[in-house]
Amino acid sequence: MVKLRKFVSYRKLKRPYTRTSKFKAKAYIRMTPNVKVVRFDGGGPSNNFECTLNLLSKSDLQIRDNALESARQTSNKLLESYLGLNGFHIKIKVYPYHVLREHALAAGAGADRFSSGMAHAFGKPAGIAARVKKGQTIFQVNVNKQNIEIAKQALKRASKKLPCSCAIQIVEKK
Repeated sequence: MVKLRKFVSYRKLKRPYTRTSKFKAKAYIRMTPNVKVVRFDGGGPSNNFECTLNLLSKSDLQIRDNALESARQTSNKLLESYLGLNGFHIKIKVYPYHVLREHALAAGAGADRFSSGMAHAFGKPAGIAARVKKGQTIFQVNVNKQNIEIAKQALKRASKKLPCSCAIQIVEKK
């Protein structure tokens, strides 16, 4: 298993390097890592609430699946403790499908001989991330009007776990 690397190396949203080879076995990623997000939906049924709160991204970037899961856990814990299991509905609106790859370079004496000529090293799968555009909804929480402040607080806590600055949008159903 590859050690978890700092996310600064994966944060930018650019077109990933795609390897094309005359050998079929080398032209695709062999393995996709498991998604660490346990649930994408939580709480009660979503159709009987008056307000919807959205957590929007303020920049284009990639968000790793373990960041999404930790954000979900913190917000879910706060909502469950104040509103109960059926007092809210939370949904993760992005899916981590982009495979992050890492080319582990050799370290130590004589390592310079191994790491030459690796401008576009394809690498081994190290993790998985969701690609998020500016203004895209990351989390959605449905609550009743009297519970808006608790839902806002839960989304603020979730935004602290994400590698981007976020905005909260409130939509009332009529």
